[in-house]
Amino acid sequence: MPIQVIMPQLGESVTEGTISKWLVAEGEQVKEYDPLVEVNTDKVDTEIPSPASGFLLKVVVEEGTIVLVGTNLAWIGELGEEIPDEGVIPDAVKTKIIENETDVGISLETQTSEKKPTLSHAPGRHHEFGFISPVVAKIANEQNVDLSQITGTGKTGRITKKDILAYLKDRREEAPPDSLIPARETSAYTPTLPAEIKAPDVSVSTQVPASPRPGELVSLSPVRRAIAEHMVYSKRTSPHVTTIMEADMSQVVAHREINKAEFARDGVKLTFTAYFVEAAVSALKSYPIVNSSWSDGAIQIHRDINIGMATSLGESGLIVPVIRNADTLSLLGSASAVNDLASRARTKQLKPDEVQGGTFTITNHGISGSLFASPIINQPQCAILGVGAIQKRVVAIDDAIAIRPMVYLSLTFDHRILDGAIADYYLSKVVESLEKWIS
Repeated sequence: MPIQVIMPQLGESVTEGTISKWLVAEGEQVKEYDPLVEVNTDKVDTEIPSPASGFLLKVVVEEGTIVLVGTNLAWIGELGEEIPDEGVIPDAVKTKIIENETDVGISLETQTSEKKPTLSHAPGRHHEFGFISPVVAKIANEQNVDLSQITGTGKTGRITKKDILAYLKDRREEAPPDSLIPARETSAYTPTLPAEIKAPDVSVSTQVPASPRPGELVSLSPVRRAIAEHMVYSKRTSPHVTTIMEADMSQVVAHREINKAEFARDGVKLTFTAYFVEAAVSALKSYPIVNSSWSDGAIQIHRDINIGMATSLGESGLIVPVIRNADTLSLLGSASAVNDLASRARTKQLKPDEVQGGTFTITNHGISGSLFASPIINQPQCAILGVGAIQKRVVAIDDAIAIRPMVYLSLTFDHRILDGAIADYYLSKVVESLEKWIS
């Protein structure tokens, strides 16, 4: 009997995901627990393992399709086994993402002569609806939802993601039965598109080519699209200001040289990032206002210190896994967390919940040789610490010339929350923690 490949619950707050890439082709053999398909959820690319050994008999959901948790993605079994008839398209299968229609010459035909007006909701403060989060704005625009039709259950009547998803569920249940599109003969399902358009017979991959050629128009991957939306939203939301200081890393370099072998015996690679995490946490304890977010008419100072660690994925973009309760960790604990999250980020093993809930972010752009930078704040956080390359430079110490391992540190902060003086106090504390590290 063929076995279904079900879209799993990848996190407490995750309700859907995008099928990024099938790692096994139809008809190919696969072993139980082998990677079968890549799923993208909120910038996280996660590999879903095969639930059983056998052959991939049929791919039900194509690449680029957004599906809800619990959706059947494919069938696995033995060659020749009959696949059950699944009937019409379930509500769980959502819109197929189609990029660059003009580039591939796609013409979208309307099902009705009168096209519904397109609604546009931007994230941020709204005079009628209050604060609109990026997630709510994105869902509203994609599904053509009029937010005035939704009663918000959040603070001060704010419309939450739960509210808009409940509205969409009710709207689907109220739709007439003949609005469902029957399955095609050549595929188990045809992805559902919004009511005003038909599905074109052209499949467009949203994967970014490994090496795009000059003059080529590159489609946006789900990760790149999410990064772009988040960065633009951050710049529109927060007045960004950057302050830069320099730190002498002599004490840290000496401490690392003495202890890295001992850490290695415990299976942990002692990187400089762990020291920056510890220094950032120490400064956050001294200046809790930096561990905060701008709220509706107030500043929310967080109880927990959860450090986001920007991790490059090469041409695929970057991701920010979160070290939770970083203030409770020793240097060994921080180093272990850095190793684990960075490794799983690059092998697509992170869970969606592991990139959420950060209260402060560190980006070590110095890995690529950058000396200093002005990074963009990871909303809704207050600030982000940029770490440059550690270089030996000539410095003056007690009126004498010396060579020391130096690093530039930048703090980009939300000027609504912090003034320049407080930002400088915080960054000075980070510098102090690094320069006076006890060997």
